This record gives sequence, structure tokens and C-alpha cells, in this order.
Amino acid sequence: MTPLIFDRPALRRHRDRAARHVARVAPVLQEVAERLLDRLDDTTHRFHQALDVGGRGVVAPLLRARGVEVISCDLSQHMAARNGGAAVAADEEFLPFAPASFDLVVANLSLHGVNDLPGALIQLRRVLRPDGLFLASMPVLGTLDALRRALTEAEAELCGGAAPRVAPFPDLRDTAGLLQRAGFALPVADLEEIRLRYDTPLNLLRDLQAAGESNAIAERSRRMPPRALFPLALARLPQDITLRLGMLTGWAPANSQPKPLKPGSAQISLASILGPED
Repeated sequence: MTPLIFDRPALRRHRDRAARHVARVAPVLQEVAERLLDRLDDTTHRFHQALDVGGRGVVAPLLRARGVEVISCDLSQHMAARNGGAAVAADEEFLPFAPASFDLVVANLSLHGVNDLPGALIQLRRVLRPDGLFLASMPVLGTLDALRRALTEAEAELCGGAAPRVAPFPDLRDTAGLLQRAGFALPVADLEEIRLRYDTPLNLLRDLQAAGESNAIAERSRRMPPRALFPLALARLPQDITLRLGMLTGWAPANSQPKPLKPGSAQISLASILGPED
């Protein structure tokens, strides 16, 4: 049984509310999306039909500028509507698309609130045609650590304990393995870092809210936090916040793709390459 780490209805409500304010963080979302889509320039493939998963109005225009036909989906119908063109409200854990519908899938900062990430990746691989490309960006371990630590320490001082207030993120080393388990060929996970500087730490919380990233952890406290919690925590935050992002690449398997040789099938021995010993 899949553990319920995230309250998905709460996440949908957060994204519904954020749809009116997400333009506030559009420059950050676009910077991440552009870095992710730069990987399209590293291949000679030409893509025609793409699925934009949770692009928040940023990814779809970038893909259309490349001549790609795009269908967008988002957990929130209001956020999906920001993408322009064809868009549907859809849960990433229960995709409504037929197998082999797209030759490109792009999930920009949209999969870190999924409870069944391996299952979602399997579904995304299935909607790809053979030799189709999957691109995703995802915050990984180390992102928002300063905020997590400040909130935990402040709440422990005030209340004698602390509730989870910042979502858990996967380790970068695990993400390529998840792609492989989901059936992707040639999986790659690279790290990109983006440093943000805030005049006041309160603006970090406002940006998270504008992006639809308010606390949706299933085990979060439903009680009103102490009035002193956020001032005490924010006073401990540095001005610089680093986003550690996993950039994931995987291909839907196809017969045309290179495959590793079977053990023992090499025609040239290592000894013949290295030469005789002195």
C-alpha cells in the first residue's frame, strides 16, 4: 500500500488559489523550465506532440515556440487553464491519456507532491511512444533545508515539539534508479542549483504560497501556529536560499536504441589493449 505522504485535496486547493498569483514566481519557474528544455538541443530528435505536466503557464509557451503541439494537465483546473491551448485537469497519479499518445513529456517542478512517484513515472512512460523523451525537474534533498531547520527549531522552542512544515524531497542519487524501475531507457539525473536572494525572508513564504507550495503534508498540524512562530523562524533565515534541482531524463524503450553488450561478448580483450606487462 502506498504511504500517504501528501494530502492531495489540500494540494489541489493550494494550486487553485495560487493560479491567481503564480505570475509572482514566473521568473523562477521559467528559469528552471529553460534549463530543463535546453536538453532538447542535445538530441537530433524532433518532437511533435508533447504533454506538459503541471507547467503553471510557463512550459507550454516554451514548447510551442519550438514548434511542438502541446496538451497540458494539472491537478488544479484553474492552474491548467493558465497554459493556453488544450488543457485538462488531471491527477498525475491517474493520468487519463491513452498509451503512446505523445513523443515528449515534460514535468517541470510538478512531481514532488505525488504520493506514488514510481507509479506516476510508470504511467508517464506508458503515455510515451517508443523512443519518446521524458524530461522532469524536481527539488531534491537539500532544498529549503534552512527553512525546514528554522521552523523546526523555533516551534520546538515555543511548543516543546514540532510538526512537519516543509515537504520531504528525494535524494538525487535515487531519482535515476526510480526512472530505471519505471522502465525508462538511458536514465540520467543531473543536479542544477539556483540561488535566490530575498530582501526579507517573508518574501520566501509569499513566493512558496504563490507557487502553490503551501504545506500539504498529510501529517501536518491542523492547529493555529503560535503567533511568534514565523517571526522567530524567519529571523534565523539567511538571505540566500538555494534550490537543488534534479534534472531527469529518460527514454521510452525502442528497438532502435543502443543496448549494452552481454557479459563476455566483447571481441577485444582488455589485455590486448593494455599491452604486455614489463
